[in-house]
Amino acid sequence: METRLTAALVIIPARLAATRLPRKPLADICGKPMIVRVLEQARNADIGPVAVACDDKDIFEAVQDHGGKAVMTRADHASGSDRIHEAAGLIDPDGKHDVILNVQGDVPLIAPEAIRAAFAPLSIADVDLGTIMTEFTNTAFRDDPNFVKAVTTPNGHGHHRALYFTRAVAPHGDGPYFHHIGIYAYRRAALTKFVQMPPSPLEQREKLEQLRALEAGMRIDASVIDSAPMDVNTPEDLERARAAYQTN
Repeated sequence: METRLTAALVIIPARLAATRLPRKPLADICGKPMIVRVLEQARNADIGPVAVACDDKDIFEAVQDHGGKAVMTRADHASGSDRIHEAAGLIDPDGKHDVILNVQGDVPLIAPEAIRAAFAPLSIADVDLGTIMTEFTNTAFRDDPNFVKAVTTPNGHGHHRALYFTRAVAPHGDGPYFHHIGIYAYRRAALTKFVQMPPSPLEQREKLEQLRALEAGMRIDASVIDSAPMDVNTPEDLERARAAYQTN
Protein backbone atom coordinates (compact mmCIF):
# COMPACT_ATOMS: atom_id res chain seq x y z
CA MET A 1 0.00 0.00 0.00
CA GLU A 2 1.33 3.43 -0.99
CA THR A 3 0.66 6.68 0.83
CA ARG A 4 1.52 10.22 -0.17
CA LEU A 5 4.28 11.75 1.91
CA THR A 6 4.49 15.50 2.30
CA ALA A 7 7.15 16.37 4.86
CA ALA A 8 9.90 15.19 7.15
CA LEU A 9 11.91 16.71 9.96
CA VAL A 10 15.49 16.74 8.66
CA ILE A 11 18.20 16.45 11.31
CA ILE A 12 21.96 16.59 10.71
CA PRO A 13 23.97 15.04 13.57
CA ALA A 14 27.33 16.67 14.18
CA ARG A 15 30.02 16.05 16.76
CA LEU A 16 33.28 17.93 17.03
CA ALA A 17 35.56 14.96 17.67
CA ALA A 18 37.14 13.47 14.54
CA THR A 19 40.50 11.76 14.41
CA ARG A 20 41.43 12.18 10.74
CA LEU A 21 40.16 15.74 10.34
CA PRO A 22 40.09 17.73 13.61
CA ARG A 23 37.02 19.94 14.17
CA LYS A 24 35.59 18.58 10.93
CA PRO A 25 32.10 20.17 11.03
CA LEU A 26 33.70 23.62 11.28
CA ALA A 27 36.15 23.11 8.40
CA ASP A 28 35.91 26.07 6.03
CA ILE A 29 34.54 25.43 2.55
CA CYS A 30 34.73 28.65 0.54
CA GLY A 31 33.70 30.92 3.38
CA LYS A 32 31.24 28.73 5.27
CA PRO A 33 31.69 25.84 7.73
CA MET A 34 31.09 22.39 6.29
CA ILE A 35 28.09 21.79 8.56
CA VAL A 36 26.46 24.93 7.15
CA ARG A 37 27.06 23.70 3.59
CA VAL A 38 25.27 20.45 4.47
CA LEU A 39 22.46 22.42 6.10
CA GLU A 40 22.01 24.46 2.93
CA GLN A 41 21.77 21.35 0.76
CA ALA A 42 19.25 19.82 3.15
CA ARG A 43 17.14 22.97 2.98
CA ASN A 44 17.29 22.85 -0.81
CA ALA A 45 15.72 19.38 -0.68
CA ASP A 46 12.56 21.19 0.45
CA ILE A 47 10.94 18.37 2.39
CA GLY A 48 10.62 20.06 5.77
CA PRO A 49 12.38 21.96 8.54
CA VAL A 50 16.11 21.33 8.98
CA ALA A 51 18.15 21.38 12.18
CA VAL A 52 21.66 20.43 13.30
CA ALA A 53 21.96 18.21 16.38
CA CYS A 54 25.35 18.94 17.92
CA ASP A 55 27.39 18.37 21.06
CA ASP A 56 29.54 21.49 21.05
CA LYS A 57 28.80 25.19 21.43
CA ASP A 58 31.14 26.14 18.57
CA ILE A 59 29.04 24.11 16.11
CA PHE A 60 25.84 25.45 17.67
CA GLU A 61 27.03 29.06 17.28
CA ALA A 62 28.35 28.53 13.74
CA VAL A 63 24.97 27.22 12.60
CA GLN A 64 23.07 30.02 14.30
CA ASP A 65 25.47 32.65 12.92
CA HIS A 66 24.52 31.52 9.42
CA GLY A 67 20.78 31.63 10.11
CA GLY A 68 20.31 27.91 10.79
CA LYS A 69 18.63 26.05 13.64
CA ALA A 70 20.74 23.97 16.01
CA VAL A 71 20.03 22.05 19.20
CA MET A 72 22.50 20.88 21.81
CA THR A 73 22.41 17.15 22.58
CA ARG A 74 24.27 14.97 25.01
CA ALA A 75 27.96 14.37 24.27
CA ASP A 76 27.90 10.67 25.13
CA HIS A 77 25.71 9.33 22.30
CA ALA A 78 27.02 6.13 20.74
CA SER A 79 25.70 6.93 17.27
CA GLY A 80 24.09 9.53 15.07
CA SER A 81 20.78 7.68 15.38
CA ASP A 82 20.80 8.20 19.14
CA ARG A 83 21.64 11.87 18.65
CA ILE A 84 18.84 12.53 16.16
CA HIS A 85 16.35 10.71 18.39
CA GLU A 86 17.16 13.04 21.26
CA ALA A 87 17.08 16.04 18.93
CA ALA A 88 13.69 15.07 17.49
CA GLY A 89 12.27 15.05 21.00
CA LEU A 90 13.70 18.51 21.67
CA ILE A 91 12.61 20.05 18.36
CA ASP A 92 9.24 18.35 17.97
CA PRO A 93 8.11 17.13 21.40
CA ASP A 94 4.49 16.82 20.26
CA GLY A 95 5.41 14.39 17.45
CA LYS A 96 3.95 16.47 14.61
CA HIS A 97 6.49 14.99 12.20
CA ASP A 98 6.18 11.24 11.81
CA VAL A 99 9.26 10.99 9.56
CA ILE A 100 12.77 11.90 10.72
CA LEU A 101 15.42 12.14 8.01
CA ASN A 102 19.05 11.77 9.06
CA VAL A 103 21.56 13.49 6.77
CA GLN A 104 25.23 12.93 7.63
CA GLY A 105 27.14 16.09 8.50
CA ASP A 106 30.15 15.35 6.29
CA VAL A 107 28.52 15.37 2.83
CA PRO A 108 28.68 19.04 1.78
CA LEU A 109 28.23 18.09 -1.87
CA ILE A 110 25.12 15.97 -1.45
CA ALA A 111 22.47 16.80 -4.02
CA PRO A 112 19.02 17.78 -2.77
CA GLU A 113 17.64 15.08 -5.10
CA ALA A 114 19.61 12.43 -3.18
CA ILE A 115 18.08 13.59 0.10
CA ARG A 116 14.60 13.41 -1.39
CA ALA A 117 15.39 9.95 -2.76
CA ALA A 118 15.98 8.61 0.78
CA PHE A 119 12.54 9.91 1.74
CA ALA A 120 10.75 8.33 -1.24
CA PRO A 121 10.56 4.64 -0.14
CA LEU A 122 8.40 5.58 2.86
CA SER A 123 5.50 6.07 0.43
CA ILE A 124 5.06 2.31 0.98
CA ALA A 125 3.30 1.81 4.30
CA ASP A 126 5.26 -1.32 5.25
CA VAL A 127 8.67 0.38 4.98
CA ASP A 128 10.24 1.43 8.28
CA LEU A 129 13.37 3.11 6.94
CA GLY A 130 14.22 4.63 3.56
CA THR A 131 17.78 5.02 2.31
CA ILE A 132 19.79 5.40 -0.90
CA MET A 133 22.36 3.49 -2.92
CA THR A 134 24.19 3.73 -6.22
CA GLU A 135 25.62 1.13 -8.58
CA PHE A 136 29.36 0.53 -8.33
CA THR A 137 31.27 1.44 -11.47
CA ASN A 138 34.74 1.03 -9.96
CA THR A 139 35.79 -2.51 -8.99
CA ALA A 140 38.41 -1.18 -6.56
CA PHE A 141 35.69 0.59 -4.60
CA ARG A 142 33.43 -2.46 -4.84
CA ASP A 143 36.15 -4.66 -3.34
CA ASP A 144 37.03 -2.17 -0.57
CA PRO A 145 35.38 -3.08 2.78
CA ASN A 146 35.07 0.62 3.58
CA PHE A 147 32.44 0.83 0.83
CA VAL A 148 29.31 -0.89 2.12
CA LYS A 149 27.38 -3.14 -0.23
CA ALA A 150 23.58 -3.33 -0.24
CA VAL A 151 22.06 -6.68 -1.17
CA THR A 152 18.61 -5.86 -2.49
CA THR A 153 15.71 -6.93 -4.67
CA PRO A 154 13.31 -4.67 -6.64
CA ASN A 155 10.17 -3.93 -4.64
CA GLY A 156 7.82 -3.31 -7.57
CA HIS A 157 7.40 0.38 -6.69
CA GLY A 158 10.52 1.82 -8.28
CA HIS A 159 12.80 1.17 -5.31
CA HIS A 160 14.60 -1.86 -3.84
CA ARG A 161 13.99 -3.80 -0.66
CA ALA A 162 17.17 -4.33 1.35
CA LEU A 163 17.86 -7.91 2.35
CA TYR A 164 21.33 -7.39 3.80
CA PHE A 165 24.21 -4.92 4.08
CA THR A 166 27.82 -6.09 4.12
CA ARG A 167 31.44 -5.03 3.80
CA ALA A 168 32.05 -8.16 1.73
CA VAL A 169 31.40 -8.29 -2.02
CA ALA A 170 27.86 -9.62 -2.40
CA PRO A 171 25.78 -11.10 -3.88
CA HIS A 172 27.68 -13.71 -5.89
CA GLY A 173 27.10 -14.05 -9.63
CA ASP A 174 26.43 -11.75 -12.55
CA GLY A 175 24.63 -8.49 -12.00
CA PRO A 176 25.06 -5.05 -10.49
CA TYR A 177 26.61 -4.30 -7.11
CA PHE A 178 25.21 -1.45 -5.09
CA HIS A 179 27.07 0.96 -2.82
CA HIS A 180 24.98 1.89 0.21
CA ILE A 181 25.01 5.54 1.28
CA GLY A 182 24.20 6.10 4.94
CA ILE A 183 21.35 8.59 4.77
CA TYR A 184 18.14 7.38 6.40
CA ALA A 185 14.52 8.44 6.59
CA TYR A 186 12.96 6.83 9.69
CA ARG A 187 9.35 6.55 10.58
CA ARG A 188 9.36 8.09 14.02
CA ALA A 189 8.13 4.94 15.73
CA ALA A 190 10.84 2.94 13.95
CA LEU A 191 13.54 5.34 15.14
CA THR A 192 12.32 5.05 18.73
CA LYS A 193 12.28 1.26 18.47
CA PHE A 194 15.73 1.23 16.90
CA VAL A 195 17.50 3.28 19.56
CA GLN A 196 15.90 1.25 22.36
CA MET A 197 17.36 -2.02 21.07
CA PRO A 198 20.88 -3.15 22.01
CA PRO A 199 23.49 -3.59 19.26
CA SER A 200 22.79 -6.83 17.39
CA PRO A 201 25.21 -9.68 16.59
CA LEU A 202 25.59 -8.95 12.88
CA GLU A 203 25.75 -5.21 13.54
CA GLN A 204 28.69 -5.80 15.85
CA ARG A 205 30.35 -8.24 13.48
CA GLU A 206 30.09 -6.07 10.33
CA LYS A 207 30.24 -2.75 12.21
CA LEU A 208 27.09 -1.66 10.37
CA GLU A 209 24.38 -0.10 12.52
CA GLN A 210 21.58 -0.66 9.98
CA LEU A 211 21.84 -4.43 10.46
CA ARG A 212 20.25 -3.97 13.89
CA ALA A 213 17.06 -2.93 12.13
CA LEU A 214 17.12 -5.86 9.69
CA GLU A 215 17.86 -8.36 12.46
CA ALA A 216 14.83 -7.04 14.36
CA GLY A 217 12.58 -7.62 11.34
CA MET A 218 12.31 -3.97 10.33
CA ARG A 219 11.99 -3.20 6.62
CA ILE A 220 14.53 -0.97 4.85
CA ASP A 221 13.95 0.06 1.22
CA ALA A 222 16.44 1.95 -0.92
CA SER A 223 16.21 4.33 -3.85
CA VAL A 224 18.87 4.16 -6.55
CA ILE A 225 20.67 7.44 -7.29
CA ASP A 226 23.09 8.21 -10.09
CA SER A 227 26.27 8.67 -8.05
CA ALA A 228 27.51 8.71 -4.47
CA PRO A 229 28.06 12.05 -2.74
CA MET A 230 31.65 12.46 -1.59
CA ASP A 231 32.04 12.40 2.18
CA VAL A 232 34.79 14.45 3.80
CA ASN A 233 37.02 12.50 6.18
CA THR A 234 40.56 13.67 5.42
CA PRO A 235 42.36 16.91 4.54
CA GLU A 236 42.56 15.65 0.96
CA ASP A 237 38.77 15.17 0.85
CA LEU A 238 38.35 18.69 2.17
CA GLU A 239 40.47 20.13 -0.62
CA ARG A 240 38.38 18.28 -3.20
CA ALA A 241 35.18 19.66 -1.68
CA ARG A 242 36.59 23.19 -1.73
CA ALA A 243 37.58 22.77 -5.38
CA ALA A 244 34.07 21.55 -6.25
CA TYR A 245 32.47 24.61 -4.63
CA GLN A 246 34.87 26.93 -6.42
CA THR A 247 33.84 25.52 -9.79
CA ASN A 248 30.09 25.74 -9.11
